Amino acid sequence: MPRSVQVTAVAAAVIVVAGLVFAYFQRPGNTDSGQYGTDSGMRCGTTVCQVVIGKSVGGDLVELLGGTGGGRIRISGESGPSVFEMTIVESGAVVTAKSLQCVDAEVSVCLVHGARGTDLLGEVLVRRDGAWSRAEAYLSTGGFLGLHDVNSDGTADVVAVQLACDGQCVNAFVQVFSVVGPDLGCTATAPARDQLPGWPEPVPSLSDLRPCAEG
Repeated sequence: MPRSVQVTAVAAAVIVVAGLVFAYFQRPGNTDSGQYGTDSGMRCGTTVCQVVIGKSVGGDLVELLGGTGGGRIRISGESGPSVFEMTIVESGAVVTAKSLQCVDAEVSVCLVHGARGTDLLGEVLVRRDGAWSRAEAYLSTGGFLGLHDVNSDGTADVVAVQLACDGQCVNAFVQVFSVVGPDLGCTATAPARDQLPGWPEPVPSLSDLRPCAEG
């Protein structure tokens, strides 16, 4: 089940809960899929599914399928066929060809995210022992969700930028979640997002992190 993390004062309230969404969202040969078009055998919301983007993860192809008011994640290849509902679309997130990021490893991770107003909603799928499953749902109030192996354990972590002051100021910090263990923590707060190390794609080191302030 998604975890809840609250960061207040100089840290924003960040909530990772099942109630955020009901359940969230590579082509063999390590290439992106160019098959953008209609999938006549599946419906996404009220319309026929359209292939938005696909990426290869080892011997699997992970595809985002979108429609009006709904979406799905379709996986095919060595791990066998799987289809997951993409309910961040139902929650108002917009999914584009830039919404899918995957890292192939012993424990492979795919992150799907979409904008809902000024926030980003995301979900993670994890492949281990040859099978894909859902992991957590995530929220970024600071406009960035990405994957990076921050603790060098061989499995990609989720990196999220959050606004401090409950979003009432421009101060920002980076929060890092492990998909296989305890959350890794938060960076110090910067005066603005563009002053975070590595912005617009921050990749903090483990030594940059400290426990997140609890509300």
